[in-house]
Amino acid sequence: MTLKFWNRKTDPTPPKKKKSAAREWADAVMFAVVCATIIRWLTFEAFAIPSSSMEKSLLTGDYLFVSKLHYGSRTPLTPVQVPLTHQTIWGTNLPSFSDIVQLPYHRLPGFSEIKHNDPVVFNHPEETERPIDLKTNLIKRCVAVAGDTFEIRQGQVYLNGAPAQTDARLQFSYYLQTDGYVQEKFFKKQGITEVYPVQGGYYVHTLPETAEKLRSYDFIKDVVSLKAAPGQADPRVFPQAPATHAWNQDNYGPLYIPKAGATVAITPQTLPLYEKAIRIYEHNPDVTVKNGKLLQNGKELTRYTFKQNYYFMMGDNRHNSHDSRYWGFVPEEYVVGKAVLVWMSSDSTASFTNRIRWNRLFHTIN
Repeated sequence: MTLKFWNRKTDPTPPKKKKSAAREWADAVMFAVVCATIIRWLTFEAFAIPSSSMEKSLLTGDYLFVSKLHYGSRTPLTPVQVPLTHQTIWGTNLPSFSDIVQLPYHRLPGFSEIKHNDPVVFNHPEETERPIDLKTNLIKRCVAVAGDTFEIRQGQVYLNGAPAQTDARLQFSYYLQTDGYVQEKFFKKQGITEVYPVQGGYYVHTLPETAEKLRSYDFIKDVVSLKAAPGQADPRVFPQAPATHAWNQDNYGPLYIPKAGATVAITPQTLPLYEKAIRIYEHNPDVTVKNGKLLQNGKELTRYTFKQNYYFMMGDNRHNSHDSRYWGFVPEEYVVGKAVLVWMSSDSTASFTNRIRWNRLFHTIN
C-alpha cells in the first residue's frame, strides 16, 4: 500500500477538509434564515388578526399574507435585530432588537399606490417606546388618501364633499331591548359574534341589514342605533380638542389629509390637527408648541409644507375600532404593505372539529 503525503513544494494547494455534519447543518440553517429574511423583507410576510376591528371583512383568527411589493418594500430602519422576529425573541419578553443604529427611511419602487378602501398594514402611530419598524402592526382600511378632504356625517364617509363608496360589510353598534334572556346560539345564527348583556337587553355589533332583520322577532322589542349625534364632542377623538373641534366617531371633520409638497396655514384652528405630524412624523426636533403657537428655533411658523404623504385609516367594525379617528394620520413612512390573502382561518370559540373556517382558506382580500 502506497501512502500519499501532501508536499507543499510540489502541490501548493492543500487538500480540503470535509465539513462535519454539524457544520453542514449550521451552514444550511444560516442559508435558510438569510433567504427567509430577504423574502420576508422584500416580498410577503405573514400576519394574524388578533381583534375584531375589521369584521365582517376580516375575522379574528384570520392569518394573512401581506404584500410589500404593492406599495414598495421599506428598507430596514432598525438593522440590529434577531432575524425573523418582530419585537421580542420567540417565547420570551426579551427585546429582539437594539435601536443603537437607526437608518434613514427609504422605500423601493412598488407597482401600486395606496388606494381608497385598500386593506393596509402599518405600524401603530401611537406607540412611542419602539422604533418605527418595530411598532405593533395594525390593519385597517384606507378611507382617505393624501390630498383628500375627509368627513363623516352620521356614519357616512364623505370625500371632497361627496359620499364615498364604502364596503357593504361595515358593522355598527345597536342596543336590543328584549323580553329577557336570548340564547347565544340565536346570535350566532344571525352572524353576530360580539354580544354584550346590559340591563333590559344587549349591545351588539352587526351589519345594518341584520339589525333591520332583528326587528321582526317578537322577543325583541326595539333595535336602537347607537350612532353619536352631530356636535356631541368626544374628547377621546383626534385631535382631542373638543372646544374647537366638536367631533365624534360618527360625525367628524372636515379634515384635510396632508400630501407631500402641500402647504397648510398654521392657525389656532389647524394647529391641533397638524402639530403632531409636523413635530414627530416630519422629524422636526427643533419645532415646539408654546402658548398656542408653532415655533421653529423660537420663530413662529404660520405655514408648513409637508415632506411625505399621509393617510386616514378606519376599521370596518366602525363602533369597535381604535383607528385614525382617535390617533390621527398614518404617515407613509409607517406603511408596511397591503393585505392580499387569507391563507388560514381559525375560530378559537368553536369546537375542535369546527375550529378551522374552511370557506376562508386561500380567500382573497378586497
